[in-house]
Amino acid sequence: MFKRILAAAAVLAALSGSASASVLVSINKSTQRMTVSVDGTPRHSWAVSTGRAGFGTPNGQFRPQRLERSWFSRKYYNAPMPHAIFFHGGYAIHGTTELRRLGGPASHGCVRLHPGNAAALFALVRQRGMGNTRIVVTGANPRGGAVAARSAPRRAVMRAGAPDFEERGLYRPQRQPSGWFMDDDDDN
Repeated sequence: MFKRILAAAAVLAALSGSASASVLVSINKSTQRMTVSVDGTPRHSWAVSTGRAGFGTPNGQFRPQRLERSWFSRKYYNAPMPHAIFFHGGYAIHGTTELRRLGGPASHGCVRLHPGNAAALFALVRQRGMGNTRIVVTGANPRGGAVAARSAPRRAVMRAGAPDFEERGLYRPQRQPSGWFMDDDDDN
């Protein structure tokens, strides 16, 4: 009888091990690519944007700490961070609207993805479980130089109240008096 119980427990353990598949998210800062493997089989390879010069993305092995379907950065002016997977303090993998910058370092340290890819990864991590997901970040952070010299194209900027302000939705805020500051305690 004891042998049957032991055999049944072994079968259940083997079945539960295969049901809780592992997800490996590998981020290479040198190539600005993310690969996602499930059960050791590569499933996705996507362009990303990691931290730009002065705002490096930390290297290491991490587990997701929390998932936020809709999050806004408290540190960077309420910047949207859709489908955020936080993995190290305020550092997260999340969707971005700056699609032209994917493939090059552009963030304040987070790992940016195309919104559709971020949603797919978010769903995969939620389905398989945070405890079954490993995030590995490798590669070098940019040091300035050529990366810093490559800047985004200039855009038209106007002040609030300008005739076509409402149409374009762009403006430059007025300079704040000395002593004025913003709280910058989390999120990248």
